[in-house]
Amino acid sequence: MTGRISATLAALALTAGLGLAGGPPASAAYCGITWGSTAKVATTMSQAPITNVRAGRHACFDRMVVDLRGRAAGYNVRYVTQVRQPGSGFVVPLRGGARLSVTVLAPAYNDAGRPTYRPADRRNLVNVAGYTTFRQIALAGSFEGRTTFGLGVRARLPMRVFVVPGPGAGSRVVVDVAHRW
Repeated sequence: MTGRISATLAALALTAGLGLAGGPPASAAYCGITWGSTAKVATTMSQAPITNVRAGRHACFDRMVVDLRGRAAGYNVRYVTQVRQPGSGFVVPLRGGARLSVTVLAPAYNDAGRPTYRPADRRNLVNVAGYTTFRQIALAGSFEGRTTFGLGVRARLPMRVFVVPGPGAGSRVVVDVAHRW
């Protein structure tokens, strides 16, 4: 009998050590991230022009930031089969296993129609080499007060979108994409 109990305890210890005795609680998530991969939408338009696009690496996600000269309000961010240029519908080629269409409901030009954001390379707005999730950020175009970016990512992963006020009278639209599920 003692042999059976010892064998059972040894098997339980081995199973627990391998992580087979049960996973983390149902409420636990990778880095506390509980986002999903469905579309994120806020429908209010803004006249504040876009002035810059940046990106950053964080411990649990990669971040894209769109700077505006004024108050940002709306966006439409979703996974798509192809990102298309606004107006023409031409496909924007993107590296990565999945594509996010990031539309900020604000122009990339001023009231006189002059560009407020002029990237050196529309196909590679930010150097994302070495990022865990991002593969490419491209400018698809700005048309009728909406500006669309293509974000090539490693795979369809959880993402979130939000607006941050500042600095000063400016604001930012932030897109975070998790490194994994």
